[in-house]
Amino acid sequence: MIGAMQDWPLLVSRLIEHARTNHGDREVVALAVEGGTVRSNWRTIADRAHRFGSALETLGIRHGDRVATLAWNTHRHVESWYAISGVGAVAHTINPRLFHEQIAYIANHAEDRILAFDLSFLAMVEKLAPELTTIEHYILLTDRAHMPANSSLDLLCYEDLVAAGDPDHAWAVIDENSPAGLCYTSGTTGNPKGVLYSHRSNVLHAMTAASGDCFAMGVNTSVLPIAPMFHANAWAIPYVAALTGAKLVLNGGNFDAPTLHKLIIDEGVTLSLAVPTVWLSVLQYLEKSGGNLGLLKRVAIGGSAVPRFMVEAFQRDYGVTVSHLWGMTEMSPLGTLGTLCPRVSAMDEAERIDHQLKQGRAVFGVEMKIVGEDHAELPRDGKAFGRLLVRGPWIVSRYFKGDGGDVLDRDGWFDTGDVATIDPNGYMQIVDRSKDVIKSGGEWISSIELENAAVGAPGVAEAAVIGIAHPKWDERPLLLVRQKDGASVSKESVLAYLDGKIAKWWTPDDVLVVDDLPHTATGKLLKTELRARYKDYKLPTA
Repeated sequence: MIGAMQDWPLLVSRLIEHARTNHGDREVVALAVEGGTVRSNWRTIADRAHRFGSALETLGIRHGDRVATLAWNTHRHVESWYAISGVGAVAHTINPRLFHEQIAYIANHAEDRILAFDLSFLAMVEKLAPELTTIEHYILLTDRAHMPANSSLDLLCYEDLVAAGDPDHAWAVIDENSPAGLCYTSGTTGNPKGVLYSHRSNVLHAMTAASGDCFAMGVNTSVLPIAPMFHANAWAIPYVAALTGAKLVLNGGNFDAPTLHKLIIDEGVTLSLAVPTVWLSVLQYLEKSGGNLGLLKRVAIGGSAVPRFMVEAFQRDYGVTVSHLWGMTEMSPLGTLGTLCPRVSAMDEAERIDHQLKQGRAVFGVEMKIVGEDHAELPRDGKAFGRLLVRGPWIVSRYFKGDGGDVLDRDGWFDTGDVATIDPNGYMQIVDRSKDVIKSGGEWISSIELENAAVGAPGVAEAAVIGIAHPKWDERPLLLVRQKDGASVSKESVLAYLDGKIAKWWTPDDVLVVDDLPHTATGKLLKTELRARYKDYKLPTA
């Protein structure tokens, strides 16, 4: 016997149709790549998505075909995103910050049939095109007035396709387990690997993300997802905004603090999401300009650990609550969020911030545990740390085309590659990536915690910690710091600041002030390059 309820497939197209029907007049505001601001709404976004979807079908796109995008967060990107999955194809968002060779590999591996891209990436795509073996059509996400007079590519104009599209087009009726999106992660060994999201997983993920203990979004929310759509679906915000009817504010390719601040003020943004480096620049801008954050009430920060001073500054100086979150491309990406539970809310301020610095509690739909070397589960006491395993309905079961072989253990758990603790209140804290943790004298030192402590030192803009070989202790920490413009930072000043803030035996054996620190295409510190740079470095204590 089965339940006597309607069988209603969870399709991404249901989200945009809900927004059109129930929240059609709610604004979608975007900074255009060509300049200026485009003011639209969910009804118009949905109508144009239908038209573009019909154009894709005219171009021969069928169920399961991959259609790639190289684009910023704009109204056209959102429209094309819904159109692609709406016709039963797979929206493959490509990170334009990847290396040339990686982009070519990813597009060919995915066997993308169409590439839709922003005007700002024209030169990049023209250079890539000879290596893209499966692309049949190139669509420039712009209007006729901005189409280039000369190009080595046979370009189709997005606005022309939309104008000629069928206004009565209907979305495909497909199985909810059909693929809807594809995103490649470089956080694995070897070539980037594809994570193939299903309609069902995306909708379930969006429903949980909208909930009160996650992003708490609703029709009165004005949300600015600074996290790009090519970073695990902008952390699902374009889905959640349609689901809830929230006002969606898009920054295009603009990540500078003055532009972001103006958007927050002008559009009455109440919730925004970005990586710590973005918020660092915004806080520095506010410090210099003396500005405020208007109606902004909450910021969600992920991608890397949040420094303590950032939480304190947002809450003390601007009345903005910080929610730390954690996830992975393989998790769609949401795994945990640092909403305060009643027991933590009752703590004093210092203890509350201690918990806000952790990555947060598992959301519904994510199970997690930590295990030791013997794979036995470790206690949730906030002290024991081990490899973090996860499972759930929006967590990868295998990589696209089976790359990497079996990625789940026999009980269906996925190894995140992170080392973590879980405390009695359920708050998980990443201690390190398993490949970045420093093993010193049989004990582990967290590079993340050291970096977070060091970045609070006066004059320090950014910090990175790597392990350096040591004849007695196996490895000891080397701290690399990049100083703020106009600041003067020394080894002595940094070590003096760290004194009393970390365990004595965690104290870095050396501190180097450097001009730059390398980053991955997603803005994370590139530890592999740092380890290569300093592989022959001799610590003064060695």
